[in-house]
Amino acid sequence: MPAKETIRTYYDAFNRQDMEAFFDLLHDDVVHDINQGGRQVGKDAFRTFMEHMNRSYRETLTDIVIMANDDGTRGAAEFIVNGQYLATDEGLPEANGQTYVLPAGAFFEIRDGKVARISNTYNLNDWIAQVGA
Repeated sequence: MPAKETIRTYYDAFNRQDMEAFFDLLHDDVVHDINQGGRQVGKDAFRTFMEHMNRSYRETLTDIVIMANDDGTRGAAEFIVNGQYLATDEGLPEANGQTYVLPAGAFFEIRDGKVARISNTYNLNDWIAQVGA
């Protein structure tokens, strides 16, 4: 599967909340660089991260633009996160159903048609301003 198609399928599964299809697109040793956070390695760690995220946030991505290099080993996506803050995340403002709209992006390494690395980026201060207001 070409890089752009892999990334599109990844985000389509995310938007449908089809977590099994989402995880099927990951290498077992996937590297996940968390925005302003650490690095996690492995599908199990990514699954635990997503379970936490899905408890705390309801998000849909729109205006997705996908780019890839010629050999299909690297890709990037820019999108808008349309979200609702459902449950308070440790160290962040208290959740009470606030909504937010946030530009974000991700960088991918693709290997054998699967995501081998994903690095997410967004402006945390903008998000805090939106949910903390």
